[in-house]
Amino acid sequence: MENDPLDRKSVCTREAGLLSAYREKIPAIAEDIIHICDDVKCYTHVEYDPIPSRESVVAIINQFRGIIFPGYFSNEKLDPVNLRYSLGQAVSHFFDSLSHQVSLSVRHECFRHNRPCARHTEKGYQVALEILQAIPELRKTLAADVQAAFDGDPAAKSHDEIIFSYPGMYALTVYRLAHRLYRLDVPLLPRIMTEYAHSHTGIDIHPGARIGKRFVIDHGTGVVIGETTQIGDNVRIYQGVTLGALSLPRDKVSELRQQKRHPTIEDNVIIYSGATILGGETVIGANTTIGGNVWLTESVPANTRVMLETPKLVYK
Repeated sequence: MENDPLDRKSVCTREAGLLSAYREKIPAIAEDIIHICDDVKCYTHVEYDPIPSRESVVAIINQFRGIIFPGYFSNEKLDPVNLRYSLGQAVSHFFDSLSHQVSLSVRHECFRHNRPCARHTEKGYQVALEILQAIPELRKTLAADVQAAFDGDPAAKSHDEIIFSYPGMYALTVYRLAHRLYRLDVPLLPRIMTEYAHSHTGIDIHPGARIGKRFVIDHGTGVVIGETTQIGDNVRIYQGVTLGALSLPRDKVSELRQQKRHPTIEDNVIIYSGATILGGETVIGANTTIGGNVWLTESVPANTRVMLETPKLVYK
């Protein structure tokens, strides 16, 4: 019969047997996977000492945003009555989380280079405390970034809108924290932070870049700011802008790691969408405007406008 229970039971039995036949192959495959971990060309971390956790670093970013912009990113109501308790607790949790991840990063770097490492825990505490001490200054800097974004964008209806939703503001907030850690010689964490923001927003800012006050990334997708870039105050850039390095021969990469490879952008510069500016000796002078899709590998004097000629359109 079409719906015979015995026939359905027979089908289920056969399917169970089929599953068993496949699963029996798994132990041998697992052994192959385990053995390949011994190959030095395959990257693994099979050690008794833990390494930094990407998930924990993302949590630190969220904690930092909650402290920089109190009341915006908290699941709990924040009011004048509970401010001292709530923010005090947030600061304490941030200190514990950051100091632990810094400690793991420093210890991992010591092991990686076979260096003696007896003070990684203390280094974690010192760095976390220095970051906390810098937060009042960071809050002022990021508040100025918010104001600059609002001043230059007629589509922005409020400062809240910028803090909550602008990808450029998110990437810049993460960068400001990561850059401080980078300057304190913390390995791994700064890059994990900015690359997380990159994956989240499409904006790639290396934590080593030096960026002044009132910086705005409008729209943002596709922006690249390289490690040795220097940006002055009151600079605005648009989507698709690249502040990058000239192409390097592969045999020169190691010797150029610590050299300036990316451009310098002086105060009050505007760079429109799609522009590409390359090279460590390239300087864009103050009060200059770089038009869309411009390609530059040489310096531009102050108070200059650099524009492409209007392209010729063909209608058919």
